[in-house]
Amino acid sequence: MTANQKHTAKPLEAPLPTPPVSSATRLRQLLSSPSTFLLCPGIYDGFSARIALSVGFDALYMTGAGTSASLLGHADLGLLSLPQMSTHASNLASLSPTTPLIADADTGYGGPIMVSRTVTQYAAAGVAALHLEDQIQTKRCGHLLGKQLVDPPTFISRIRAAVQARHRIGSDIVIIARTDALQSLGYDESLARLRAARDVGADVALLEGIASKAQAAQLIKDLHPMPCLLNMVEHGATPTITAAEAKEIGFKIMIVPFAGLAPAYSAIKEGMERLKRDGVLGSGEEMTPGMLFRVCGLEESLKIDEEAGGGAFGGGVD
Repeated sequence: MTANQKHTAKPLEAPLPTPPVSSATRLRQLLSSPSTFLLCPGIYDGFSARIALSVGFDALYMTGAGTSASLLGHADLGLLSLPQMSTHASNLASLSPTTPLIADADTGYGGPIMVSRTVTQYAAAGVAALHLEDQIQTKRCGHLLGKQLVDPPTFISRIRAAVQARHRIGSDIVIIARTDALQSLGYDESLARLRAARDVGADVALLEGIASKAQAAQLIKDLHPMPCLLNMVEHGATPTITAAEAKEIGFKIMIVPFAGLAPAYSAIKEGMERLKRDGVLGSGEEMTPGMLFRVCGLEESLKIDEEAGGGAFGGGVD
């Protein structure tokens, strides 16, 4: 080593930034607070997610029905596979990695091995929580009639596999146990299934198709202190319960799967009918290409390019 080499100072390295808390950890922290109540709009694609984020929601819900409708154009009848759902979840979660995304995981897409794989892939996708249900593999939307269920041991094996997978990979992803037993087997059997799921490590309970506000209040009482989630599908099996009412009853989370789908259907259909009738779309003057792309993160993308020294957008885009 030469003298110059001995006395040459090494450049100081900037300290690495502290990584942000994961959305799953953030969700667990929120659920541990007595005052937390999360209202989660149902999103079904990146555009609906961007709109929900711009409004300021603290958490989002990836609806399985909406995903089936938007990706496949089919009813929610269990047609989507794990790769399709986990890829879709990854795309949505990446839009705001610190905003908790709760995602439908159907039945876990198979036995315990597949459930474990589902949890692993959802966690890797950045999902903060997922719900697993007790329907058979050829499942259907929880607000349709004629649902068929697996027996309690099979359901509990799904939940146990999910909890074990979570611990195995060292993830804080929240496991939500959902039962669809209310419709055919009644409240007592539904409660027994949720209690059994709690006993093997489920973090949150979801009773699908709650029939009344009184039943909702009874559920909170019977499962206390386990956090409960309300699936609020308007005009479905559950009477309309507002967010304020859900919080007062004692729910910690309320998901609204049709929050994006219902207004989108009305607006898109109206626009299509106008286009067919008048030959012009007639959208509002504010709906320019620039406005659309700004909703979808245009400014953030331009900033990334500029900070990295890229010159592709130096002249602007307007």
